[in-house]
Amino acid sequence: MWIHLVVLAALAAVYWIRQRLSYWKHRGVAFVEPSFPQGNLEGLGKSRHMSQILQGCYEQLKNRGPFGGVFFFINPAALITDLDLVKTVLVKDFASFHDRNLYHNARDDPLSQHLVAMEGSKWKNLRAKLTPTFTSGKMKMMFSTVTSVAEEFTKCLTGEIASNSVVEMKDLLARFTTDVIGTVAFGLECNSLKDTNARFRVMGRKVFEPSRYRAMKTFLAAQFPQLARTLRVTLTPADISDFFMGVVKDTIQFRETNDVQRNDFMTLLMKVMKEDVLSSGKGSGSGDQLTMDDIAAQAFVFFLAGFETSSTTMSFCLYELALHQELQDKARANIEEVLQKYDSISYEAVHEMKYIEMCINESLRKYPPATTLTRKANHDYRVAGTDQVLQKGLMVAVPVYAIHHDPAHFPNPDRFDPERFSPEQTAKRHPFAYLPFGEGPRICIGLRFGMMQARIGLVYLLKHFRFTLDEQRMSVPLKLSPSSPVLTIEGGLWLKVQKL
Repeated sequence: MWIHLVVLAALAAVYWIRQRLSYWKHRGVAFVEPSFPQGNLEGLGKSRHMSQILQGCYEQLKNRGPFGGVFFFINPAALITDLDLVKTVLVKDFASFHDRNLYHNARDDPLSQHLVAMEGSKWKNLRAKLTPTFTSGKMKMMFSTVTSVAEEFTKCLTGEIASNSVVEMKDLLARFTTDVIGTVAFGLECNSLKDTNARFRVMGRKVFEPSRYRAMKTFLAAQFPQLARTLRVTLTPADISDFFMGVVKDTIQFRETNDVQRNDFMTLLMKVMKEDVLSSGKGSGSGDQLTMDDIAAQAFVFFLAGFETSSTTMSFCLYELALHQELQDKARANIEEVLQKYDSISYEAVHEMKYIEMCINESLRKYPPATTLTRKANHDYRVAGTDQVLQKGLMVAVPVYAIHHDPAHFPNPDRFDPERFSPEQTAKRHPFAYLPFGEGPRICIGLRFGMMQARIGLVYLLKHFRFTLDEQRMSVPLKLSPSSPVLTIEGGLWLKVQKL
């Protein structure tokens, strides 16, 4: 009897999987033929990065409708290929696609309940409360904190090249951004530049370390989030969770006891929590009060996003400038020209260095850290100009990397050309052809800070040093790490560094 049940269960599973993989065919939508069990993600993390896989899908689907069908394992997703539909999803009809489709589990994994993954009214309320942290006025207040770390960074690199002119810059840049974020977010001296095994650096490195076990949990959580929550799946390793929870609680306790006020992220979060407590006491609270766990989650994601994306952006930019010495000379000339007008590297001076900004923008175009934007349809949504409906709960993906490498938007896309971001060139382009920070109400909240940090880092580096590729260890074109969640260089960034 049990054999019959097993056979029936197996047949039912096969039928269900076939139906899932026929999802787009039944709807008459152009799609990329899937295979079981990967769907269209064959080679993911082993031989190909997610960005390269979706670029292949994008090239097969573009010009066949505003979107096409792909499969993330057995789950169908709509891959948007038309920039007007990208604008509709991210901005115009944001209310229909306001959630990111990222796994979070506040009960068992409190650090996952951060602004990037949060949904619905809780996200909306917290976003409104945190937005004042990232105004240009607040950036100006944080500027001197970043430059003091950049001074330390310059000394550190000078010490490194005293013994060996070839330096692995990727880790050094991550140590720089770790110290910046540690100071700005937590008000703590992380000392990563002086100590490669400083706790913040070790924990930051560990979050992005590939692990088969974590990859399996991430797969389960992404594909079957409700089941993952029922099974109490957590994506943050316990030691990382304990470390960040401990740091946040100790910092808040110390500041409250000693009445410490600083111009940083932690002070703002504490202020928001205090206001929430007061408003709930008066009966005017929203029901979405900020808790200690929420503060830890926001500080955690700000730390991760701030150190990793800025350091990889600077890594890619340095690689390209080391490869193209004439562009490096032009960038350095831009720095020197502006500094002749100013006594020091000030907030105003750095923002006047337009060619540096163009170099960073072109790095973000060619190597966007977040290669795909995801949204979830929160009700059945009819796509304008078609008879197609994106069903409630369906994942919608915007392939940023593929769009950035589409010759229709960026001619000769593999060439590094900062002039693409001159005012004249930018004005000619569809505004949604360039999406390194996303767009719309869920645009990266820290983009001003990330750009400021990258600008300052590159200004200090190019002012004091010349960079050339170590041809023994670096390949042209660059090899990307297939297993990293963000776009990063495989094997590190090895450059010959010369003090100027």
